[in-house]
Amino acid sequence: MNHPLPASRRATLIGMGAVLMWSASVGLFRSIAELFGAAGGAALVFTTSALLATLALGWPRLRAIPLPYLLLGGTLFVAYEVALALALGWAHDRPQALELGMINYLWPSLTVLLAVLTRQQRGSRLLLPGLALCLMGIVWVMKGERAWSPALLWHNLLQNPSAYLLAGAAALLWACYSLVTRRWGSREPVIPLFLAITAALLWGHYLGSDEPPLPLHLPGLGQVLLLGGLTAAAYSCWNHGVLAGNLTQLAAFSYFTPVLSMALASLWLGVAPGGGFFAGVTMVTAGSLLCWWATRR
Repeated sequence: MNHPLPASRRATLIGMGAVLMWSASVGLFRSIAELFGAAGGAALVFTTSALLATLALGWPRLRAIPLPYLLLGGTLFVAYEVALALALGWAHDRPQALELGMINYLWPSLTVLLAVLTRQQRGSRLLLPGLALCLMGIVWVMKGERAWSPALLWHNLLQNPSAYLLAGAAALLWACYSLVTRRWGSREPVIPLFLAITAALLWGHYLGSDEPPLPLHLPGLGQVLLLGGLTAAAYSCWNHGVLAGNLTQLAAFSYFTPVLSMALASLWLGVAPGGGFFAGVTMVTAGSLLCWWATRR
């Protein structure tokens, strides 16, 4: 006789589905930005995802959402989405977009660190080596096949400081959002609201920028529809998993996202990173897993 999965385990599995869907976002965001511009492409994606999420989940009752989550959680969510979308769109080329995507994947280890600092989770001394390994992996990704030096790292950052800063800010913002959702999150379907606000801000940025008019590109619009659907589904699954599932298990599973995401992005964008890049990806994943191990009871 088959026994149904406990509600908590089901919610955790649903949250893990979000991680798989997010893995396709880096490559799609970049290719859409190349067709429609950084702000215009992102605005199309989030408009589509907001509409799809509203059709699937409905519109939330604002009075039923805890005010701290509505204000703080909403701000963190919108800021994260805008930061990541613009960072990937502002990358000078596709290899740099992969680097920026990897910086964003510092968020799992930062989530664990912040959970420990805010006493939502206990941690051991392995946490600091895990964080150091993650940072070393990012340095390895950015150096490419060249010999590393502080001057080289600084030179890479100066090539596109806005994009690198936005990618780093995105990692911290999503870690904060995950903890805020865990503490004050509502079971109201807030994702359509947050996605709609994100889309509105991006349209405002697009109208105030010097980006050209959006072209009618049917294959590109197909990519927008695909990424919009994945975005709406992924965030809905993640919120459900964070609220009703096991946050530690979700974080542990998400640590494998860099490997899958960079593999999919490389195939989609036709970029073949060198061995140093994948060595850095491996370091980030291993460091994140070490952070997770440090929080195990």
